[in-house]
Amino acid sequence: MTSALSSDVASGPRRLARYAASLALLMLWNAPADARSLEAVIERGALTLCASSNALPFASKSGPVPGFQIELGEKIAEQLGVKLTREWVISAIQYRRADCDLVLDVIARKDTPPAGGVRTSRPYHRSGVVLAVRGDSQASSLAGLGPDQRVGVPVGSVVSMTLAKGGAATSPFAFEDDIVAALANREIEAAAVTPMTVGWFNQQHADKPLRLIPAFGDDQDLNWNIAAGLLRPDDQLRARVDAAIETLLADGTIARIYARYGIELRVPQ
Repeated sequence: MTSALSSDVASGPRRLARYAASLALLMLWNAPADARSLEAVIERGALTLCASSNALPFASKSGPVPGFQIELGEKIAEQLGVKLTREWVISAIQYRRADCDLVLDVIARKDTPPAGGVRTSRPYHRSGVVLAVRGDSQASSLAGLGPDQRVGVPVGSVVSMTLAKGGAATSPFAFEDDIVAALANREIEAAAVTPMTVGWFNQQHADKPLRLIPAFGDDQDLNWNIAAGLLRPDDQLRARVDAAIETLLADGTIARIYARYGIELRVPQ
C-alpha cells in the first residue's frame, strides 16, 4: 500500500496538469472578470493565455518544447501586434482568479454555446474520439475486437457509456495518457481516446506507434470542432482573433504547429 501511495503522490503533478488541461474551460466559465476590449489589449501590449504548466502536448512552463497551445497563442498575439503573456494554472481556484483573455482548445458546438461570458472564435480544428490499437493488431474496426478484448476508456465519459451500451468490454482510466500507455503495454487491446493523445504518444514512441481507427465518425456526440475561447471580449477583439486564425490556417501555420507534436490538423465542420 505504501508503495502504491508513493507512486500516486509522485505522479500527482503530472496527473493534475493533464486534468487541468482537459477541464480548464469548465473552470474558467465561472471566472469573475470585466469585459476585455481590443483597445485594452492593444494599449496593454499583451494578450494573456491561460494554460497548464505541465501538460504536454498542450502546454509546458519548462523544457525543450512549449506545447502547441503556447505556440498557437504566440502566433495569434503576433497577428494582433502584441506579445503573449501566460497565466499558469492547475486548479479551479487559480482559473477563477486568473486574468485570462484567451484559452485554447474550446469545444465549439452550435447548439451549446459556452457559459460565463466566454465567446468562441471561428473553429480551427476538428477533434473527437478514435479507436487506437497497437501496430500489430489485426483489428480494422470496433467489431473486429473479440468479446473479451477490452477497450480503455476515460472514466465516466460519453464514449464509455456508448461502448457499454453496445456490449463492448471496457476498462476505465482517469487520464488518456494512462490509457495509451496501458495499450502499448498490452494491458488492453484498444483505446478510445482523442487523436491528439495518440499523435503525441507516437511522436514519443516511434519504435511502437499506435494505429488509429475512425470507429466513431458517425456519432455527433463523439466529434466536435475546436476553437479559441475569449473571456468576455468586445466584438472588435473577437473579430481580430477570428481574422488571425483565418490567416494562420490559410498560410499553414496551425498545421505546422500541430505537426511538431504529431497531430494532423483536421478541417472543422
